[in-house]
Parts: sequence; structure tokens; C-alpha cells
Amino acid sequence: MKVVILGCGRSGASLALQLASMDHSVTVIDRNPESLRRLGKTFPCRIVLGNGLDLDTLAKAEVNESDAFFAMTRGDNTNIMAAQIVKRNFGVERVAVKVADPLRAEAYRKLGLFTINAAALLAGMCRDWFLGAEFKPIDAYNVDVAEVER
Repeated sequence: MKVVILGCGRSGASLALQLASMDHSVTVIDRNPESLRRLGKTFPCRIVLGNGLDLDTLAKAEVNESDAFFAMTRGDNTNIMAAQIVKRNFGVERVAVKVADPLRAEAYRKLGLFTINAAALLAGMCRDWFLGAEFKPIDAYNVDVAEVER
């Protein structure tokens, strides 16, 4: 399958390398050439340098031909905007959004986007490990848990 990943931070680079090792065609978009070092010296991915909110950059990454798009930058706003652009302008059906803020994650889910909130996922898996429970499907962890008021 052909995938495009926006963001070559730890999560984006790890996903790119995992998918490429499974013989998927991977394109990584990032504006910082230094971030690409996370892919190693002989990275098995296509690279597009540029802003993932820019239509020309997304077109250069051939997002319109992709089977999936992953918005994996550290910016929640950038991720949601890129996801919406890719869905609406390029017609990509499978779009995943990395979201740090649990409240935003819930709002994005309501917009029909598949969101991953690392804090909720990690907390749920640590809880189950501690309790000796079997791990659950991702949707069981990827839910909004009310935060304690400060």
C-alpha cells in the first residue's frame, strides 16, 4: 500500500520505517531536513521537504494516490488542518491524526477522524499491564478520559 506521513519526529519516523520494512511505499513530508536523520542513512522512504499544509507540497507527495495519510507532527493544529485538507481536497479516505490534547482528540473524533492520543493509549496499556489484564483493541484505550480539574 502507499502511505504518506506528515512529520518525521520519533513517531512519524518509527511508523515510516515499520511500514517500509513491510514493503509498503512510504513518503515522508517534513520541513526540517535535520528530522530526516531519524530514518537512518539509507532510508527506504521517499522524502518531500515542505509544509504539509501546502497543497503543492501534498501534491508533490502524491497524497492523492495514497491509501492512507498519517498526520504525525507535534502540533495538534497542524495535524487536524492537514488531515482535513487531505480528506477534502485529495479524497483520501483513511486519515489518522496524532493528537496530544485529549479534549481536542475527542472533538476530532466527532468530526469523523481516526485520532490517536498517546497519553490515553499509554495510560490504558500500563493500567492493564499492572492489573495483569489482556491488552485490548486500540479503540478501548483511545477514549476521552476526563482530566482532573486544577
